[in-house]
Amino acid sequence: MPSVSVVIPAKNEARNIAWVLERIPSFVDEIIVVDGLSTDGTLEVAKMVAPDVVVIHEARPGKGAGLRSGFAGARGDYVVMIDADGSMDPAEIGRFVEQLQAGFDLVKGSRFLPGGYTTDMSWFRKFGNARLRDTANLLFGTDFSELCYGYIGFRRGALNALWLDADGFEIETQIVTRAIRQGLRIAEIPSVESPRRFGESNLNAFRDGWRVLRTLLRERFGLAPLGPGQPQFEPIPVVESNEVEVSDLV
Repeated sequence: MPSVSVVIPAKNEARNIAWVLERIPSFVDEIIVVDGLSTDGTLEVAKMVAPDVVVIHEARPGKGAGLRSGFAGARGDYVVMIDADGSMDPAEIGRFVEQLQAGFDLVKGSRFLPGGYTTDMSWFRKFGNARLRDTANLLFGTDFSELCYGYIGFRRGALNALWLDADGFEIETQIVTRAIRQGLRIAEIPSVESPRRFGESNLNAFRDGWRVLRTLLRERFGLAPLGPGQPQFEPIPVVESNEVEVSDLV
């Protein structure tokens, strides 16, 4: 079976990270927690629950920056990204892996397929999410049921082909649109989103919605280059410690 890496960006998720790590399936070969300079003991909790966890320190702000550092450090044949707040069920990782094994390059979770749902979205966010999805489908000729959701799995070769450079929540949209631009085989599977277990989300509907829309327009009309000159993700050398500095990844 191909090896599987799970990448979890986290900042001040000490009350949530244990719940997530305890539920990672046993077939996962590598767990990477990308720490955004947490001050609440997130890393201490993570190491206590999963002593073999690989920690990457990321000083740049934003979910996209954290994910890109995690992707750079991941060594698995398949890479699955999941949030640290407990809103996504780690037990679903197996379903992503099954679709990757079936031949898809990228598998995206959807809260709006039969069998999926969300209990963590206001009517305003649902409305905005639907309009952004419709815009993406119109611009790219697709028929996705979901756009802005961060439960995604990749083949490593597919991930390397995306040349990601987004730093914020728009990373999820950039992943999908660049996969379309590269002609990758994409599957959607139902996923269940629960409310974050503790704390408040850093998502801002207006700010991040605008960044998603801007990303859609840039990707569709060729304003975002896709190729050399942007960061490429390659496996990093094996290190003795289970902590990695971002400087080690470049």
